[in-house]
Amino acid sequence: MEKQIRTALISVFYKDGLDELLSALHAAGISFISTGGTRKFIRELGYECTAVEELTHYPEMLGGRVKTLHPAVFGGILGRRELPEDCEQMKQHGIPAIDLVIVDLYPFEETVAGGGTPEEIIEKIDIGGISLIRAAAKNFRDVLIVSSRRQYPALTELIRERGGVTSLAERKAYARRAFACSSAYDSAIFDYFDDGEQTALRMAYDTPKVLRYGENPHQRGLFFGDLERYFDQLHGKEISYNNLQDIDAGVKLISDFTSAPTMAILKHGNACGCASRGTLLEAWQAALAGDPISAFGGVFVSNTAIDAVTAAEMGKLFFEVIVAPDYDNDALQILTSKKNRIILVQKQPLREAWQYRSMLGGVLAQECDFKTELPADFDTVTTQKVTPDEAVDLVFANKLVKHSKSNAITLAKDSQLIASGVGQTSRIDALKQAIEKARSFGFDLHGAVMASDAFFPFDDCVLTAAEAGITAIIQPGGSKNDADSIAACEKRGIAMVITGNRHFKH
Repeated sequence: MEKQIRTALISVFYKDGLDELLSALHAAGISFISTGGTRKFIRELGYECTAVEELTHYPEMLGGRVKTLHPAVFGGILGRRELPEDCEQMKQHGIPAIDLVIVDLYPFEETVAGGGTPEEIIEKIDIGGISLIRAAAKNFRDVLIVSSRRQYPALTELIRERGGVTSLAERKAYARRAFACSSAYDSAIFDYFDDGEQTALRMAYDTPKVLRYGENPHQRGLFFGDLERYFDQLHGKEISYNNLQDIDAGVKLISDFTSAPTMAILKHGNACGCASRGTLLEAWQAALAGDPISAFGGVFVSNTAIDAVTAAEMGKLFFEVIVAPDYDNDALQILTSKKNRIILVQKQPLREAWQYRSMLGGVLAQECDFKTELPADFDTVTTQKVTPDEAVDLVFANKLVKHSKSNAITLAKDSQLIASGVGQTSRIDALKQAIEKARSFGFDLHGAVMASDAFFPFDDCVLTAAEAGITAIIQPGGSKNDADSIAACEKRGIAMVITGNRHFKH
């Protein structure tokens, strides 16, 4: 069902790109109705424009809070052209039919993000604009709704090609975008008033990024979000579903390492290599030594700009993604030699307060785990005290175990991840996995430290660690058998510290 646009109501906050659209509308013989600043803008371009006040016979009032909220406006939008009684009422009250509504809402989110005062933020809650959007979208059988200035170019092209004629399918598509716009706007307002309390969950994302597939090729994959907020992609193929999961895990892990140059290598959401050193090259070499087999095809994350020397060493290995705060020009030339490598610059930290996971037809929500234990947080429960070097390694190992899938054990020495046991159904199995892996790559565990993401239910982990040569252990405590583990440490001269903070990651 095609409709000819004859009259357009235009009420926008930003005027960017509006001039070209107005030119196309004017050339198609479409007349304009508008308010305040938008009407002034239209008239300055030389086009005739009816003031909304001429329809309503009321001026703008209450500081501009009331402009379009009137039956003369909404009747022209909501009137059903196929119903004689609607048409008769519109004629009786002198209400002109409005065929096109163009709205650009007050910038509420921008005002919040820019640190606006409470008064400024409240005044950016659009009332008339959101009402116009919903009314026009509801009556999409007769009215075309443009709900964002991002849609101006497409509408301009449509008007020029079709002379102001639209199809039902086109109007419905614009209505769908309009309801997406209104729901996102309301979600942003709710989040502001909720003030981080999570009393309810409202989410709205427009235009998902279509991924090649999901975790497996037979699964569809989409990403709802704004990658460009956090990353610039300098090179490489399209980012995949699994890449995104590893990137998320990697940048969260590296955010806990803020001092010495640190490199982490991730595979399937877990660190298979990580080290902090005086130079990035040394950090890379130590991280790779932790597990040079698993590093193949991995995701590399650095807290330091990538230099040419380090890039040359990295380039010897096949990898999927690298994330860093910056890259030297020579480093980029080396890394871009492989066309599919995904090279990302992280522009800002990923510090969302809450994280979400779909579950059982609903959504699980929890505060993100930003807790990082330092030596001042250690409760030493053994006679044997932690040496300064062990304290550094315990902090290092505990950061890594926090970002490893449970049940998890990490072994570290000299600020290097020697090995980890992750995703195991028992803690002793996680430890055995880590010890076996460390030995397979030739590491000497004497003097190494161990971190556990949760308490030890029995003393078997302490006994196994002692046999391997581990000299210090960090764990949250809280088991009814803590005394057994502590006693086992005492007999073998192992230092144990308890933090009181569990770091499960399922």
